[in-house]
Amino acid sequence: MQRYLIGQLALWKDKPDRKPLILNGARQVGKTWILHEFGKTYFKNTVYVYCDDKKEDLVHIFDNLSPSHIVQALETYTNSRIVAGETLIVLDEVQEIPRALTCLKYFCEQAPEYHIAVAGSLLGLMLHEGTSFPVGKVDMMQLYPFTFIEFLLALGKEQLVDALQAENEPILSALHPTLIELLKQYFFIGGMPEAISKYVETQSYISVRRVQEAILKSYLSDFSKHAPKEQIERISMVYRSIPAQLSKENKKFTYGVVKEGARAKDFEIAVQWLIDAGLVLPVSRVTKPQMPLKFYEDFIAYKLYLSDVGLLGAMNGVSPRAMLLSDKVFTEYKGAFVENYVLQSLQGLDLPIFYYSKPQSTQEVDFLVQFDDMIIPIEAKSGTNLRSQSLNAYRKEQSPQLAIKTSLLPFKQNEGLINMPIYRVRTWFENQIKKSQAELEELNINNL
Repeated sequence: MQRYLIGQLALWKDKPDRKPLILNGARQVGKTWILHEFGKTYFKNTVYVYCDDKKEDLVHIFDNLSPSHIVQALETYTNSRIVAGETLIVLDEVQEIPRALTCLKYFCEQAPEYHIAVAGSLLGLMLHEGTSFPVGKVDMMQLYPFTFIEFLLALGKEQLVDALQAENEPILSALHPTLIELLKQYFFIGGMPEAISKYVETQSYISVRRVQEAILKSYLSDFSKHAPKEQIERISMVYRSIPAQLSKENKKFTYGVVKEGARAKDFEIAVQWLIDAGLVLPVSRVTKPQMPLKFYEDFIAYKLYLSDVGLLGAMNGVSPRAMLLSDKVFTEYKGAFVENYVLQSLQGLDLPIFYYSKPQSTQEVDFLVQFDDMIIPIEAKSGTNLRSQSLNAYRKEQSPQLAIKTSLLPFKQNEGLINMPIYRVRTWFENQIKKSQAELEELNINNL
């Protein structure tokens, strides 16, 4: 399987000002696999330590935080040679030994020649709490579920990927029906590596659903193992409420959906726990669609989506037939799957993403994306009806340079409005980012 984060890891390896790396991400998104693959591809050897295994023995390695002591102790523990520049040191589930995380500060300051990377499913929780993190002494990356493009590569559809990335309109127009069918598959299977691997192996949607259900059970188990005792039930209630929250016409997160009569103070810690664990994706509201969007963030109003559209289908109990043999997944469920997919597709692009709604009005734009000097509104809809009252009203009032409406129709741009096939959202933004970066580099060269 190919993950594009490998390329970012390769850049990190050769950075002249490289720091120890923290790889964050929700449980079971493939952090361990990608670090093993990275080590196998770019280093002579990898020294891998699972910090939740024989933890009592491992804890003592970090009693002394001197890098030279830790390197020597790890060599003894793993019976492997560690050579600076040739060995990748991986500490997995590092949150189980907080001092192992603390040692990164000393590797940064005293032994930057070593390549050391740590990973953990619950590191986001520790970061939010501000405990044990060597602030300013580490590089950080986030791994998300497979994108649609990575999904296509896993299925061996390299030519389709090439056409999408090249934005070859005549070819993509001919491939449009095929891509819609594959998108339906992705909506069901989602981006969790084990679910994709199971489908590639068995071609069985029933087996895929079993994997998804097992992942959801493991998440619920994590709540009882790692969350504060007084928050366990509340975290579970919030997580289970996400499908119901997204089935509303107005998808703003409402505490009353979690529990009748509930208030923010009852569940705000539980919501933050799920965000920090990487299990839900938050989108805040802005009161004004102006640059920079962060200035106008409304911290009270927000939406929560699941980290993976496939898990959303599993939580809803949507059958393979409903998703794969019709267009119901696009036209029903109040657009929940399409919105979840669009947001999931944009993760990892370092683009500020919000939504906008007018006070005392039903007018709402699903997403506002801040890109360069533009704010791009996105109406994340499906079907073949291109009319959109909210987006039309927004364009009339705000006159954006570009606006996007997703649909099941082929790509078309007319007077600043792009009709975007749902499956092209991420590749379109990736190409815009590349063009912008190339223009900046050219500008820097001309100014020398």
